[in-house]
Amino acid sequence: MTTSDDLSPSERYADYRRHRQHPVLRDFAALYDFPLDEFQLEGCRAIEEGRGVLVAAPTGSGKTVVGEFAVHLAMQTGRKCFYTTPIKALSNQKYNDLVARYGPEQVGLLTGDNVVNGEAPVVVMTTEVLRNMLYAGSRTLLGLGFVVMDEVHYLADRSRGAVWEEVIIHLPESVSLVSLSATVSNAEEFGEWLETVRGDTATIVEERRPVPLYQHVMVGRRVLDLFASSDVDAAAGFVKEGAPVNDELIKVARDDWASTRVRDRRSPRDRNRRGTSKHAVGNGRRVWVPSRPDLVAQLDRQGLLPAIDFIFSRVGCDAAVTQCLSAGIRLTSPEERDAIYEHVEAACAHLPSEDLHVLGYHDFLDGLTRGVAAHHAGMLPAFKQVVEELFVRGLCKVVFATETLALGINMPARTVVIEKLSKWNGENHADITPGEYTQLTGRAGRRGLDVEGHAVVLWQAGMDPRQVAGLASTRTYPLRSSFRPSYNMAVNLVHQFGRARSRELLEQSFAQFQADKAVVGLARQLRKAEDALAGYREAATCDRGDFMEYADLRRRINEAEKGASRARKADRREEAVESLRALRPGDVISVPTGKFAGWAVVVDPGWSPEGPRPYVVTADRQARRLAMIDFPTPVAAQARLKIPKTFNGRNPQMRRDLASALRTRTRDLDPVVPPGASDRGDRSRGHVDEEISRLRAALRAHPCHDCPDREDHARWAERHAKLDRDARTLQRRVEQRTNTVARQFDRVCEVLTALDYLDGEQVTDRGAHLMRLYSELDLVAAECIRVGLWDDLDASGLAAALSVLVFEARRPDDASSPRIPGGAVREVIAEMVRLWGTLDALEREHRLDFLRQPDLGFAWVAYRWAEGDELDDVLMVSDLAAGDFVRWVKQLIDLCGQVADAAGATPLRETAREAVRRLRRGVVAYSSLADDE
Repeated sequence: MTTSDDLSPSERYADYRRHRQHPVLRDFAALYDFPLDEFQLEGCRAIEEGRGVLVAAPTGSGKTVVGEFAVHLAMQTGRKCFYTTPIKALSNQKYNDLVARYGPEQVGLLTGDNVVNGEAPVVVMTTEVLRNMLYAGSRTLLGLGFVVMDEVHYLADRSRGAVWEEVIIHLPESVSLVSLSATVSNAEEFGEWLETVRGDTATIVEERRPVPLYQHVMVGRRVLDLFASSDVDAAAGFVKEGAPVNDELIKVARDDWASTRVRDRRSPRDRNRRGTSKHAVGNGRRVWVPSRPDLVAQLDRQGLLPAIDFIFSRVGCDAAVTQCLSAGIRLTSPEERDAIYEHVEAACAHLPSEDLHVLGYHDFLDGLTRGVAAHHAGMLPAFKQVVEELFVRGLCKVVFATETLALGINMPARTVVIEKLSKWNGENHADITPGEYTQLTGRAGRRGLDVEGHAVVLWQAGMDPRQVAGLASTRTYPLRSSFRPSYNMAVNLVHQFGRARSRELLEQSFAQFQADKAVVGLARQLRKAEDALAGYREAATCDRGDFMEYADLRRRINEAEKGASRARKADRREEAVESLRALRPGDVISVPTGKFAGWAVVVDPGWSPEGPRPYVVTADRQARRLAMIDFPTPVAAQARLKIPKTFNGRNPQMRRDLASALRTRTRDLDPVVPPGASDRGDRSRGHVDEEISRLRAALRAHPCHDCPDREDHARWAERHAKLDRDARTLQRRVEQRTNTVARQFDRVCEVLTALDYLDGEQVTDRGAHLMRLYSELDLVAAECIRVGLWDDLDASGLAAALSVLVFEARRPDDASSPRIPGGAVREVIAEMVRLWGTLDALEREHRLDFLRQPDLGFAWVAYRWAEGDELDDVLMVSDLAAGDFVRWVKQLIDLCGQVADAAGATPLRETAREAVRRLRRGVVAYSSLADDE
């Protein structure tokens, strides 16, 4: 770091001027025990100058410092600041960080079902909470000066991304927006859009990691560099696109491939015996893949702990911990074990003692005291929080995690391991993308603790090191909008702004901005085409008259003649089909063309709706089933032959006998055209020929007809006509991409109007219910309230009914034959499914597809939990992990709250609130408490 003593007098003066211009930044920077990076300073200066900021920087680079400066500036200037995050875990983490700095009186937390000091000057919240506040016109927004949107690249998320764009578009203009994003290749495009909708915005892109990252592949017991040592950037830990791959890895891949060829030529017995060998690498030998305990031991020996091992499977993460415990892995000292035990006992003291066994607490504690743990969405939130805290403290050495860990949680490691380069995406196994690879490996290298980070990919059979190198070096992962208007969004917008103004607002979305950017290229092509058309018209100018008019006559004559030719062919085909339809067994016909042209006798007419396929025997003893291609013209029966009832076309003697009779019968016959066929054709062509004659007369009478340069002009006119067709195609493509979001909004409004939720520019009383419902199946919930479907249910029954609108099985086959409560609850759920079917049909009429089918897989679990069953009993019948159970119940509680708000002053409101009270108990209540602590 350069000190002030190292600066020249002019540099010291410039530094003094900067401090004078940004006094709050000077005081803020003093809070840190390390100097701020230039990109952090640049972002903070822009905020203090009153500008919006987009910071795109690698994971772990410290971009949150810029967001923290917005909080600091708000506190110094007496304004409010909202700090939004995509997930509750990240909200909790940031809340604790800010409380540690400013005190609990100054900081609040809002995460859906929990409120802590919500009117504080600084409030941390999930992005959905802020969206709901904007639509509700909450008084909490008064005095708001700054909004920090952490992990703003989440707007690409298919299910939730639209919320980010809603907030960005609808925030008051007086609010400064600070957007923090992971590295994306189109940050400038995103920044340009932010400037369009939010005003002056500085886009700051930092591509260099603060800690160098070295890429490796673990082959057997060896950890090899992914890139060649000759590459200067890779050797320094900063890989550029196209960096060369380590030759030794290429050799490993070659040997691995050769071993499959060798094994294929061996006997199964020999192959099985050799398949268990632990040979590392050699000519024609498979690579031994280390077990997870071997992997951990190897990382420990090479000084690469603490590490995060990404396994794209919850079961795999839990199994990895079990394998390490069975292998006797112990990575902690006695002092560390005591500290871990004390921390876990204190953090989990609030959990009911009777639930500890079913939650797997003792195995969880055993793993942590040895330094290993799992981290995935199926775990209890309290357990995940403990793992995160112990890992950050350096007490937990290895975490086996799913990719959800990479989503913003501050949990850096020295090493990141990726076991496989493919994962289940909800539909099938797909290769991870360069963006996902960067997000995962971005955790490696702890700033201030490590001088370098390490990313290790575990060698798997058939792996291509060039593919791994491509993932590690690619820098093209653009941010793509997933925005689309929803029913809830539509009624809230129309209520606040009216339909016309709402349409204009949605045209400001990033989705439309990107679509319009794509249109720019098409529009440029269209302008070029229009300029060229003008030139072609000028080149075709004739001094005798309007040559374009003359060229149009020629084109119309040409099209009429082609049309007449096609019509004649169609007529002849139709006549041919009709003639074949009239055939009977024994008819003697003359096949007009093809390989079997000539006399034939029909054995089977072969008529079917797809077209006639007559089965015939020809004069040269061939028995074949013919097709329409053999009959370009109609045929007619010229004579008849008797076909033996026992005739078999596969019998050569029978074919010879029938062919001989056919030759005898046709010796003196001449083929004749079916009567009336040509007459029908002549009559159908009469009016076409008349039109062609009229056009030809007009052509000859045109003044340009006698021009000596007529054919030169004609060539330019033909080019004009072809380019004009291409230009019209471009025009259609431009129109299809323009106003796409607004057109979808119109279709949403048409559905709402059909249901009487909207009336022109107004939201009706029916639509008012929908304004408070934010779930994925918002319209189904609103219709259920409208028709009173839930009015007669008790609290437990309502919880079961609402669960079908919240729950979604992780895989389709998980939802088979669900158990649901009986009686009135069963009838209500069946009616909800029927109601969804009606709405789904209405959506299809308007070319929409928003409402997924209700999932009944959680109804019984929700009902029994609301009825007071023990956690052990509920988990046993549900086959759900504890973390999944808690998450779904929390989402159900959230929907119950929305229904209570939407129901108004009715008995349903009290039923929904009672359902919340019944559901929020035991481990669910304690998990909420843990989230807030």
